Amino acid sequence: MNFKKNLTSSAGGFPMAPMIDIMFLLLIFFMAASIFVQWETKVGITVPTAESGKRGSRQQGEIVINLDTEGHIFVNEVEMSQERLESLLAQVVSEFRDQPVIIRADAKTHHESVVGILDVCRKVDLWNVSFATLSPKEG
Repeated sequence: MNFKKNLTSSAGGFPMAPMIDIMFLLLIFFMAASIFVQWETKVGITVPTAESGKRGSRQQGEIVINLDTEGHIFVNEVEMSQERLESLLAQVVSEFRDQPVIIRADAKTHHESVVGILDVCRKVDLWNVSFATLSPKEG
């Protein structure tokens, strides 16, 4: 018996449906990524300028701690106390030992607030800490 005689062969074409699905997924990914980038700088902090500062490469999973002029601590737009920040960082360090942290303190923030954040990082044994600054051209 010849079962193949009723089958029609189609000329190979390019399937557009999977390509459209991939494009929509890429669009969603980049939209979500742009939202997360805005969260870390949305507080309205003016970081100080530094001539010797170097722009480092961004590291995967880095935590950005924002500190405004009154000394309020923000992580991903959520205001938190030093105790809550300490528990959050302790959980992160228990999972990821070399977790990078960037402190974005306003230029007019009191030194005591910045030292408080550094003290919290030291308590949880977090050593990969850096400060955000601008070059004089950018500022």
